[in-house]
Amino acid sequence: MVKGLRRPSAARDASPWSDPGETEAGAARIGSWALALGMLLLTFAVVLLDALTGSDLPLIPLLVVLPALASVFCTVRQTTGVAVWVTLVVVGSRIAATGAFWDVVFLIGFTALASALGVVACAARIRHATEVARLRSAAVALQRQILRPLPIVTRQVLAQGAYAPIEEDRFVGGDIYEVVQSPYGTRVIIGDVQGKGLPAIGAGFAALGAFREAAVKERELTAVADSVEDAVVRHNAFSGENGEEERFVTALLLAFDDGDRVRAVNCGHLPPRLLHDGEASPVTLHRTSVPLGMAELGGEARAAESFGFPPGAALLVFTDGVTEARDVTGDFYPLDQRLGGWADREPSQVLEALLDDLEGFSGGVRRDDIAVLVLSRPQGSGSAARAPGAAAASGPTK
Repeated sequence: MVKGLRRPSAARDASPWSDPGETEAGAARIGSWALALGMLLLTFAVVLLDALTGSDLPLIPLLVVLPALASVFCTVRQTTGVAVWVTLVVVGSRIAATGAFWDVVFLIGFTALASALGVVACAARIRHATEVARLRSAAVALQRQILRPLPIVTRQVLAQGAYAPIEEDRFVGGDIYEVVQSPYGTRVIIGDVQGKGLPAIGAGFAALGAFREAAVKERELTAVADSVEDAVVRHNAFSGENGEEERFVTALLLAFDDGDRVRAVNCGHLPPRLLHDGEASPVTLHRTSVPLGMAELGGEARAAESFGFPPGAALLVFTDGVTEARDVTGDFYPLDQRLGGWADREPSQVLEALLDDLEGFSGGVRRDDIAVLVLSRPQGSGSAARAPGAAAASGPTK
């Protein structure tokens, strides 16, 4: 993964009060030395005020607030330490003070109960946070297993790229990509499933499975798109029976042979950018169709079109997590403006520059998944090495 999209690892609290079994989900946010110092200062202030006000207005019971506060920000061990400290201070102050026996017993019992509740609340908070983090990590790990690691090299294409799920527990998204070597050349898909969460991952997995099979089996790229369409429709029908929301997939399908043309079927996705001779330009696709899973709405049948892909060129394909990234003022990321400054670089350098710039532009705050592929010809490929039958497989050019 390019450094701009590495997942940060939260540092554990290495203090003697932190529980070794607590994960970063429980994240102790206050260091032990700072916590101990704060407890001492607050205790000293309350004890001093209690001594100044006398028995008419005892302030020592205010210390029971400290375990409750610690339960929100600290580990179980830290909260237990605060609870024990507060209980000892209250017991010591009441023993030293004069007062009715039952009043002292009641105050000590109340302090012990409040402190115990603080520890229980802290344990419940950490348990819940740990479960959420475990589910989130499982979903992200599942999605990383569904998507093949990059780079991917075929006879016609070198695919470099990066994928970064947003990794919020309710925002695990459905960006997909795949590169398949087939008897008809290399087929590529990049797409974005509508919605978030595990259901979006399910729809994306259905689309990917259908693409992997159809990309090898079907000669025409439109037939590949139709197969993926059918898979998404079947998935939606199954989801509807289980009371889940139906989803659609915006996708761009590409077919590469050994020539200098690329076939494309655009199903409501963002057009690619062509990088060649130091310039970056959007590829104009005139036959954009509805997203996958929505063909029943009608309209023209899906059609393939071709565009030039000269030697030495690279093709940038991406999901809307790139173009819809925002800065602190709410402005969208100016992809074409920034991309023009890197068009004369190598594909790997373009990718790294894009991701680093995107990270800086958004301040590290991502609102959607990001999937980016930079597609170029592998070394040694070219029209002279055209595979038998590849020209026929690509179909007529526009």
